[in-house]
Amino acid sequence: MKAFVDFVRFSAKGGDGGHGCSSFMRTKETAFGGPDGGDGGAGGSVYLEGKAALMTLVDIKMKPYVAAPRGKNGSGKNCSGRAGEDIIIHVPLGTCVVDEDTGEELGEIVADGERFLVAKGGDGGKGNQHYATPTNKAPTLSYEGWPGEERKVYLELKIIADVGFVGLPNAGKSTLLKALTNANPEIAPYPFTTLSPNLGVFLTSDFERRITLADIPGLIEGAHTGAGLGTRFLRHIERTRVLLHLVAPESGLDDDGNPVLANADPQTVLYAYNLVREELRSYSEALLVKPFVIALNKCDLLTEEQRKEIADV
Repeated sequence: MKAFVDFVRFSAKGGDGGHGCSSFMRTKETAFGGPDGGDGGAGGSVYLEGKAALMTLVDIKMKPYVAAPRGKNGSGKNCSGRAGEDIIIHVPLGTCVVDEDTGEELGEIVADGERFLVAKGGDGGKGNQHYATPTNKAPTLSYEGWPGEERKVYLELKIIADVGFVGLPNAGKSTLLKALTNANPEIAPYPFTTLSPNLGVFLTSDFERRITLADIPGLIEGAHTGAGLGTRFLRHIERTRVLLHLVAPESGLDDDGNPVLANADPQTVLYAYNLVREELRSYSEALLVKPFVIALNKCDLLTEEQRKEIADV
């Protein structure tokens, strides 16, 4: 499995245009042939293209600079130079492109196959065939190709999912994801087991609909200021359609390693819920108006009376 990378710096340069040619037709049949210098080819451009199968920007981190090939120079007999090939860089859906110098968001890629032009290739120069006039039948004028565009950007990934799981560390988000999908997140009885978002796909019973689920690493008090895993993963919640807020009573293990209930106080559960909601509000008010569902985990450790008490708060 590739490492999860959701923020990279990326530099790209479009290819320079080829130079136009200055030449004249030289054959024994046409002793005074006219200008026949061909145009230079356009330089290749650099594009980002969305690919649904990708989940990380790690490939770009390993190769943060790309330059497209230049166009070929024109030649005699009105032959234009070949254009440089475009370079296509595949990125995950949800990738935002931000100009490094100005901080302006230039665009985002949210659909499979959608393209974003990062650096345009330069136009090719014109050959002297274009500059013949009745008063100047033998022009020597031709132009060099234009330089390709250079650009430095930040690429920031915001995961796109139908449902995002949020909650405190060890609320059971990874366990739920594993139970509903074929995802295989790390599960362990210690905080911050999940260090990066995990995605899974849930198929409805009729197999006609695919629902993407995202397990967002656990939030703690002060996450919006950088505490714990900080704001690094809060942005992944922005693009989910619905939030599933998972809350759980405190639990532990007995001497034989079996799960036991440590604290089923309804106020403790309510505090955990309010804490996460406050972190979402502090990060962005928009997250509070996003549709959400509250789910109580570890119900098998509770009595019917305890479940009712927690539901009533």
